Amino acid sequence: MGITANPSSTVAGGPPTPTSASLSLNIKMLFTAVNPNKVGIKYGESRFTVMYRGIPLGKGVVPGFYQPAHSVRQVETTVAVDRANLLQADAADLIKDASLNDRVELRILGEVGAKIRVLDFTSPGVQVSVDCAIVISPRKQSLTYKQCGFDGLSV
Repeated sequence: MGITANPSSTVAGGPPTPTSASLSLNIKMLFTAVNPNKVGIKYGESRFTVMYRGIPLGKGVVPGFYQPAHSVRQVETTVAVDRANLLQADAADLIKDASLNDRVELRILGEVGAKIRVLDFTSPGVQVSVDCAIVISPRKQSLTYKQCGFDGLSV
């Protein structure tokens, strides 16, 4: 994770305050899909948005794949955030979170579409919303917390 403070302004007697900051990072997301069912599942392409305090930073795509019955499969994607620009208040918060607290909380939001496949028959699709909260440590360059939820199953 790289954070660059852009030109600062100073308030009389106070420390310099960044007017904005650029954020660059690569997030490697590894999903484990478990299918304990007696039928295969065909997943469509899934798109995810990475957000910091409600600000979209970047997008990731997981290509569609077929998962046979009674199987476990790992699927990975990388989200590249290349110099995303944050305004003054968000930049100050991000720099504080990263440098002082060594803790940056991000949200991963997206939709996953799937169809059940039995023999040569594919069912109508279902959509599930995914919402994950993750916390990364800039110093350790690692994930320190994750919690994911699924919602809104729709056919």
